[in-house]
Amino acid sequence: MIRVQYFARYREALGLDGEQLSNSEDFSTLNDVREFLLARGGAWQVLAEQNLMCARNQELCSLDEAVAEGDEVAFFPTVTGG
Repeated sequence: MIRVQYFARYREALGLDGEQLSNSEDFSTLNDVREFLLARGGAWQVLAEQNLMCARNQELCSLDEAVAEGDEVAFFPTVTGG
């Protein structure tokens, strides 16, 4: 199982703080997880943004990062300041 967390406006757009995906054996990378979620359509397209940030087990990483059973994955938008 992989635990997925959504932050900031992604959480707002999806109406979820997070969820657990039980088919974790189908995921090799964070991008595989993202593609699975994007396939849901509708509001999930918010995760298609090119500047999306992600983390695996609370460490920033790229979408190419490998994932494994028991990992926590997080998706969040970039933060801008002014």
